Amino acid sequence: MVDKKESSIPRCIFLPARPPEGTRSSPGNTRADGQPAPGPEPPASIAVIHATRAAVVPIEETFERLWPEAETICLLDESLSRDLARNGDLNPAIFDRIERLARFGKEGGASAILYSCSAFGAAIEAVQASLELPVLKPNEAMLEEALETGGTIRLAATYQPTIPSVLEELREMAAGRGQEVEAESCFVAGAFDALLAGDIEKHDTLIAEALEGLAPCDTVLLGQFSMARALPAVLERVDARVLTSPDSAVRKLRRALENGASSPQKNPRKLEVAS
Repeated sequence: MVDKKESSIPRCIFLPARPPEGTRSSPGNTRADGQPAPGPEPPASIAVIHATRAAVVPIEETFERLWPEAETICLLDESLSRDLARNGDLNPAIFDRIERLARFGKEGGASAILYSCSAFGAAIEAVQASLELPVLKPNEAMLEEALETGGTIRLAATYQPTIPSVLEELREMAAGRGQEVEAESCFVAGAFDALLAGDIEKHDTLIAEALEGLAPCDTVLLGQFSMARALPAVLERVDARVLTSPDSAVRKLRRALENGASSPQKNPRKLEVAS
């Protein structure tokens, strides 16, 4: 876990203090009993849980662009990605750590939890089943948008464990809708290493070049938050609809929380958008 004082990441917030019971007092305004009058409702506070710092800036920039009023709480544990790569699967210890991060965010006043780590799908689903708070998986909203469009879907990823997790989630989502899906994947070797080394241009170029050389498809999914920065380069080379997980996630969170998030009577475990 990285404390704000130890991180050079912009807007990496470590559980800021929140007003109790969702209200702030307005200075100078009092009720008839002399107590401070409650002020306007504070903005939504979203705890964003990361397993790599490469995902932090893309989601912060997306919030600034699509929902600047929201507050974000950044929780970062880079050892999750390291341990998953070392172990090869989601063991009980990783399940427990994924849940503890969410509960930590909830205790810090979060209105909802957003995970940015695509390879931890089953562990995040366990959190959705146990936490009485809206919880959104990294690619959940993006996959919903892709299935609404239909046609051939191509998932691009720069971190290998992302691919089986996201494809399984896509197929399960399609089956739940009674919808057939034609999906394929594209692993972009070397791009994630380039990003970690600070060579963003090489990262973006490798992704765009890998996708350019493939057969046509209807929708391209940039399957990790860290890949969102490559969107302009991909759009220059690919003739298809291109979706990024940060944009789709923030759009869904905003609709849900501004219109009334998931009703406990309906389903407290997943984020529902009120109609």
